[in-house]
Amino acid sequence: MTIEDRENAYLVTHALAKDTLSRIRDVETEQVSFRKGLVKLGRICGYEIIDGRMETEYVEIETPLEQTMGERVRGLDDVVIINVLRAATPFVEGLLKAFPRARQGVISASRDEEAGRDEDGSFPITVDYVKLPEITEEDTVIIADPMLATGSTMCTVLDHVIENSPEPENLIVLSAVSAPEGLLRVDEAFPEADLLTVSIDDRLDDDGFIVPGLGDAGDRAFRTT
Repeated sequence: MTIEDRENAYLVTHALAKDTLSRIRDVETEQVSFRKGLVKLGRICGYEIIDGRMETEYVEIETPLEQTMGERVRGLDDVVIINVLRAATPFVEGLLKAFPRARQGVISASRDEEAGRDEDGSFPITVDYVKLPEITEEDTVIIADPMLATGSTMCTVLDHVIENSPEPENLIVLSAVSAPEGLLRVDEAFPEADLLTVSIDDRLDDDGFIVPGLGDAGDRAFRTT
């Protein structure tokens, strides 16, 4: 298993995850390659979640020659993936290759950058749309957003996800790159959530962007700048 336990988060250390992240960080990586990279990264992270958070069970199998025992992953039908629009869309596309039968939810949430950061370093968050499936105690819930910066958006999303829902078996916040400040904020507000990321970057700049980061993941994936 290539997931390492850090102070406020778990780190995906799979070689292909690190390679893919390095390629999409590059400013010369154009839209199609960037988007495909996010898809690939989501798929790798999905497989790591299966390996690190889900159990297997022994089952009898009839091969063309004889009966034997095999192992199957438990809980693949009890997965909920929450897409934090819009940047997470290709990231979730990759996750669905690992969890093709997952139930899906969508939350459109964005920070008000014109309002600026509050004294505690957070941004005010606007939520435009929420559509979530029913969440049960048996579920593994994965909230996907490629970038966890100040943690303002993710805390707002988590409020919506856990509102009026039982505590799921696994609650995972998944990102490609994270800032220490955001990890700390989410961890303090929602200690029941496991924070999983491919990279813990150095810091936030004065505008609340992750450094070194990878730029605006939504703009780069959808070529809106």
